[in-house]
Amino acid sequence: MKFIVAKSDIFKTLSHLQSIVSKKNTLPILSNILIEAENNTLTLSATDMDISIKETITCNIIDIGSTTLNAQMIFDIIKKLPDTSEIEFISNDGKILTIRSNVSKFSLSCLPKDEFPLIETKTNNSKKITVKAQTIFNLINKTKFAISNEETRYFLNGLYFNISSNENTSNLTFVGTDGHRLATSSALLDISIDEIPGVIIPKKTINELSKLLSENYENIEIDISSNKIIFYIDKLILISKLIDGNFPDYTRVIPKNNKNDLIISRENLLSAVDRVSTIANEKSPSIKFKLLENLINLSSVNNENSTATEDIMANYDGNEIEIGFNSRYVMDILDNLESKEIKISFNDNSNPIIIQEKIESDNIYVLMPMRV
Repeated sequence: MKFIVAKSDIFKTLSHLQSIVSKKNTLPILSNILIEAENNTLTLSATDMDISIKETITCNIIDIGSTTLNAQMIFDIIKKLPDTSEIEFISNDGKILTIRSNVSKFSLSCLPKDEFPLIETKTNNSKKITVKAQTIFNLINKTKFAISNEETRYFLNGLYFNISSNENTSNLTFVGTDGHRLATSSALLDISIDEIPGVIIPKKTINELSKLLSENYENIEIDISSNKIIFYIDKLILISKLIDGNFPDYTRVIPKNNKNDLIISRENLLSAVDRVSTIANEKSPSIKFKLLENLINLSSVNNENSTATEDIMANYDGNEIEIGFNSRYVMDILDNLESKEIKISFNDNSNPIIIQEKIESDNIYVLMPMRV
């Protein structure tokens, strides 16, 4: 195998692959990336058995061949070469790969392709959709912060994704929850596509997808089956297992009777919560909201009886309510809203609240109260 490739081309691809390779593999081959050179196309692949990435690069292939190489090693080497480098890769027997660039030369031990797991891109009874990359990017970034990290509730360790359709439009929805907060974001498409029952996409896949889509690809294709989801992003394919479980009916969690609406500046509330929670306990940073007519009082007390309080003017004429929240959760939600003013809907001091843009939007956040 012999090929020559520009650093700018291969380093971008390696950065996509390197992040899914686990550092603590019991199987040495899973610490490697697969390199395949054929027909002026270089294909690089990586997998952790749950999520896989394959990406192709057009380059000068002199001799066809394949091998596997430690992902972290090749990433670090290519990263340190000059940005304008042309890099030559040579492997005569598949056991040693030589990398040359200018006056630099590296000879690295390899493992044969035969030991590398087969990355299957074929699906049975799948449904395919084409959608703007920016749409998916926005939806997952508005919801991924609410994904649970509790392994005992594995069905919450990802984002729920479904598509509902009527005659002329389709609605894409992503939902994340950890039991304390719920984030849902939807986008309306001007075309009718097949309805897709809800699937749960794992957190690691969501994080990798967010990084990939931040590079502003125009359209992506999504192929969804009962146990696998595949994203076709330009010259890259991301394949992921789905979480096998039942996501809770999130529509039942969204309160229907929260009649006490608070209209407030998002920026003012975010800054005030940040200041008042400075003294809060790190493990459980609680903050109390006291709602009065056109005024909200924020307060916090820690274990040493230090206190903080702040008043903010707001538009409110509902019932007087005292209610506590985890301040970190409040700030996470406020960070993901964009409008100048937001609406927070309360019922009483013990039921969840709804936080959303002042003007009706497709982002709805639900937050459970806590005792303070």
